[in-house]
Amino acid sequence: MTNTVMTQALGEFIGTLILVILGDGVVAGVSLNKSKAQGAGWLAIALGWGLAVTLGVYASAFLGPAHLNPAVTLAFAISGHFPWAGVVPFIVAQMLGGFVGAVLVWLQYLPHWQATSDSAAILGTFATGPAIRKPLANFFSEALGTLVLVFMLLAFTKGQWTEGLAPIGVGALITAIGFSLGGTTGYAINPARDLGPRVAHAVLPIAGKGDSDWGYAWVPVLGPFVGGTIGALLFNLI
Repeated sequence: MTNTVMTQALGEFIGTLILVILGDGVVAGVSLNKSKAQGAGWLAIALGWGLAVTLGVYASAFLGPAHLNPAVTLAFAISGHFPWAGVVPFIVAQMLGGFVGAVLVWLQYLPHWQATSDSAAILGTFATGPAIRKPLANFFSEALGTLVLVFMLLAFTKGQWTEGLAPIGVGALITAIGFSLGGTTGYAINPARDLGPRVAHAVLPIAGKGDSDWGYAWVPVLGPFVGGTIGALLFNLI
């Protein structure tokens, strides 16, 4: 691995870590008992995740392309915007960033886990889950959300941005997807955002946490990869 790839992969780790700290953090604040933000609802979560992605991009863009998402990395390689040699290092860094970010959220809210008896709420602070469990419909939701994400990100590469403002556009895109498409599955649209924290949920000593719902875990991993790939292929047809 070249120094350039290592530096860019470090950026992916840092950016994904920030993304998950702030994104899972807002869900924890809304969901866990005795949090001052408890009950703030979907509006807070969708806006919080949009800001989390924006700031994650700002935190890592000086080191590399700031994908912060394995589905985006794969899609950009398919579309010719990213070298294939960087795909595996980026995905590994993103997954690790997601895991470490979730561990830090656990530490931040340490007293609140014991105060929360709802195992579904606890899992929801780490990983996504469907509002109505219908695997094929849930898969479609994740694929469509990621298709929109990737198509728009590729469209952004063709436009002219005032220097430093592109991450705000990305955050607005994430917020829009959350408001419009996120109500069905919680819109992972990012395997690292879901799988890394889900592993953290599985290994962390949280009383009453329940299982990590591994039977559903394939949906927010494969759905984004498939949707992102289709988004890249469709964009290349233009």
